[in-house]
Amino acid sequence: MIARAVKQSNSFARISALLAISCMATGVGYSNPNSSASDDVSGSVLTVEIAKQYLADADSVDTKQFTSIEDAAAEALGKHDGQLNLSGLTSLSDSQAEALARRKGDLGLAGLTELSEAATEALARHEGYLYLHGLTSLSDSQAAFLSNHDGGLGLGGLTSLSESQVAFLSKQEGGLGLPGLTSLSDVVAEALSKHEGFLLNLGGLTSLSDSQAEALARHEGEIWLFGLTSLSDFAVEALRNHKGYLGLGGLTSLSDSQAAFLSKHEGGLGLGGLTSLSDVAAEALSKPEGELWLDGLTSLSDSAAQALSSHDGLLSLRGLTDISDSIAEALGNHKGPLGLHGLTSLSDSQAAFLSKHEGGLNLNGLTDISDSAAEALGNPK
Repeated sequence: MIARAVKQSNSFARISALLAISCMATGVGYSNPNSSASDDVSGSVLTVEIAKQYLADADSVDTKQFTSIEDAAAEALGKHDGQLNLSGLTSLSDSQAEALARRKGDLGLAGLTELSEAATEALARHEGYLYLHGLTSLSDSQAAFLSNHDGGLGLGGLTSLSESQVAFLSKQEGGLGLPGLTSLSDVVAEALSKHEGFLLNLGGLTSLSDSQAEALARHEGEIWLFGLTSLSDFAVEALRNHKGYLGLGGLTSLSDSQAAFLSKHEGGLGLGGLTSLSDVAAEALSKPEGELWLDGLTSLSDSAAQALSSHDGLLSLRGLTDISDSIAEALGNHKGPLGLHGLTSLSDSQAAFLSKHEGGLNLNGLTDISDSAAEALGNPK
C-alpha cells in the first residue's frame, strides 16, 4: 500500500541522474555491485571474450574492476552505444582510445593518471559524459583538444589550471567538472564565467572573493559551489544575478539579508547545508521560481512551512523526519514536486492534508502507514 502513496516527479528523476553522474565521476555506483564477475577479475585484463559477455549481458560483468584492456575488446565495446565504466583502467593506448571514443554514451575512465596527446585528441571526439578525474595535469594542447568535446567533461583531479588552459576549456559545450580546484584567481574566474556549457562544477572551492562571485554570476548555466561554507553579503548579492541552478549546499547558515538577496535569483537554489531557517528567510526563499533544496532542515516552524508552501517549483525537505498536522496542512497547499522522503510514518490526518498536494510527492521513506492513509495518498484530491 505504501507504494501507492508515492507520486513521482521528473524533477526528482533529473537530480537522480545528476547524482549518478557524480557517482561515476569517482568510479563507483555505476556497474552492477552484485556482479558475480567482480571478485574474479579484479586487477586483470578485459579480454574480447569478456567484452562480448558484457555486451550480451551487462549485469554479468563489473567493468570497472579491470586495470587493462585488450585492443580487440576496446574495438568490440566501441561498436556499441551506452554507458560504460572503465574506471579501473590505469593505462590506455592511442588505438584503444580511438576505439572507445566511437561509443556514444557516458564513458568512465577515472583511473587514468595520464594520456598521450593522440589519445586525448581521440577521446575529445567522444559523444557523452567523459570522466577523466584521474588526470592531475593537462598540457595546453590537451586542453585545446578537450575544448571540442561534445558532452559532459569531468576533470576532478586537476588542482590548478593555467590561464591558457582555462581559456580553452571555457569553450567546451557541455558540463564541465572541476571539483579539484580549491581556489581561483580573478583571471581564472573571469574565464570560467565565459564557459559555454550547461553546467560548471566548482564544488571543491573553499573560498570565493567578491569579485570572483561577481564574475561567476555571469555564467549562463548551472553552477555548483557546494564546498563554500560561508559567503559575504556582497558575494551573495552578486550571485543572485546568476540565472540558472545555483548550488550552495555547503552553506551552514544564511542571514535574513542574504536570503533577501537570493529571493531575486532566477533559477533553482541548492541550500541543503542549512540546518535552520528563520521565518523571514523562509518567506524570502519562497519567492524564486525553480528547484529549492533544503534537505538539511530537521525542523520547520508553522510560519516557515506556510511560507515555503507558496514556493512555485520543486521543494525538497528530506531532512524532516517528523512533522506536525499543521505543517502537513501547510505543505499540502504547495504546488509542485515535494520531497518528504525523510518521513518514516504519517498519521491519517497528515496523509489527508498531504493528499491535497498538487504535484509530485516523494514519500519513499515511509515504513509505517495505515491502509486508510495509503488510500488517501493514493487517491489525491
